[in-house]
Amino acid sequence: MRSLIAILMHETNTCSPIPTNIRRFQEWSGLWGTESLSFYRNSRTVMGAFIDLAEQWGDDIVCPIAAEAMPSAPADAETYGYLSGLILEEVQKGVNRILLALHGAMITENTLDGEGTLLKRIRAIAPDIPIAVSHDFHANVTVSTVTNCTVLTGYKTYPHTDLYETGYKAACILYDAMQGQCNPVMAWRKLPLMSHTLKQGTDDEPFKLLIRRCREAERETGVLNVSLFGGFPLADSPYTGSSVVVVTDNDDLLANRIATDIAEACWDSRHQQIYQSTPLSDQIQTAKKLTDGPIILLDHCDNCGSGGTQDVMTVIRAIMEAGLEDVIVAAVWDPKAVATMQAAGVNAEVALPLGGNTDMPAIQQSGHPLQVQGNVTHLTDGRFRIDGPMYHGLEVSMGPTAVLDTGNMQIIVVSRHIEPWDPGLFHSLGIDPAQKRYLLLKSRIHYRAGFADMARHTLLLDGDGVTTSDYQLLPFHHLKRPVFPLDPLCSFEPNPVPNGL
Repeated sequence: MRSLIAILMHETNTCSPIPTNIRRFQEWSGLWGTESLSFYRNSRTVMGAFIDLAEQWGDDIVCPIAAEAMPSAPADAETYGYLSGLILEEVQKGVNRILLALHGAMITENTLDGEGTLLKRIRAIAPDIPIAVSHDFHANVTVSTVTNCTVLTGYKTYPHTDLYETGYKAACILYDAMQGQCNPVMAWRKLPLMSHTLKQGTDDEPFKLLIRRCREAERETGVLNVSLFGGFPLADSPYTGSSVVVVTDNDDLLANRIATDIAEACWDSRHQQIYQSTPLSDQIQTAKKLTDGPIILLDHCDNCGSGGTQDVMTVIRAIMEAGLEDVIVAAVWDPKAVATMQAAGVNAEVALPLGGNTDMPAIQQSGHPLQVQGNVTHLTDGRFRIDGPMYHGLEVSMGPTAVLDTGNMQIIVVSRHIEPWDPGLFHSLGIDPAQKRYLLLKSRIHYRAGFADMARHTLLLDGDGVTTSDYQLLPFHHLKRPVFPLDPLCSFEPNPVPNGL
């Protein structure tokens, strides 16, 4: 058997000013052929599961691309054409099965449905090829995706700690189907619901209960997989929103019943999925009164893991002005500032403008650097191994990295975008985050993978940036209306979509 396994993943924030080109993919993974297999082998990732199973089956593995980029603007047409073309070229040569790790919220310059477009092109070449697809929890699932794959599974966790299990399940269902042991059929329900990302944590209600219901449904005879997708609300497309996909063994009625039940339960909890803002000054004053740390402060409106620029200084400036002490920041993206500190050297005192280099025209905000002064305490190449549960086993790079100590605050400054979800980021710089009073993280929910257990308190700080939870600031041109909560009176009828899906 010849198995094609590949990654093409991008969570597209249509308000992000950060370009998505080939370099963007290369900075996170962007690997080809055997190099991809070496990088992902023995990792707790979807790709790690695909490799383990394909080798266990004794397959001849072909991996044209393992391309994943941090969230940012729509991918340029040339980059998407090149990366997807590598997959299509191998399909043209002939394969027996295909295992794909796709995000589910990829938008490009020439398509609002990156995943569905790719799958349709694969089907045009090989109409009967068995295809297993995994999706991120934040996928905006499309009918083109569901109708052009054999089986689709999604993460059940946010933060995403079940990547391996999700890939393993998709691949095993496909394998069993090819052995004649099952006949996967899928039902899909799309909700007119833009759930706030900050309310999608699967350790919190309502998603904790909703995911439990998915797992309970999977225990029914004939049910192969049940996935609830929270959706990614920062992608302006007709497909944006929550959805449910159920896979059963040749039982359309069962699949549709479960899909309807889960979708209705999600819709009934829609008011719990709205984020209620608190003034930044109030949250900082609350933080000042807390005495036992670590205290996690989330600068969630500038989270590069959702497409943020990671150089908005609003929250950092406010915390400095409020006089909070023993604060460490992870992280500010500013390659120029890093270069300045590299030139000065460790122990040098520097004064420089930090951050604020990026305008955000989609939300009518400009970058405003913050003038800082302090000592350079660390300089590294930014490489570290992830030992926590999310992307466990991978070596990643922040690019050249520096730490600036201003007295009350230590600021980690990076040259590549990376969301701080793993303590390895701090440990690579000789810093123990558990010993700090305040951890100021540019993150939303993923920080919990590495820091939830050490946090005594967590506060959400509403600053500025393109990962805002204030939908009124976001321009929507392609979004299908009505949708909740933008249209509070909209309704939901869980009818099957055409072709029984």
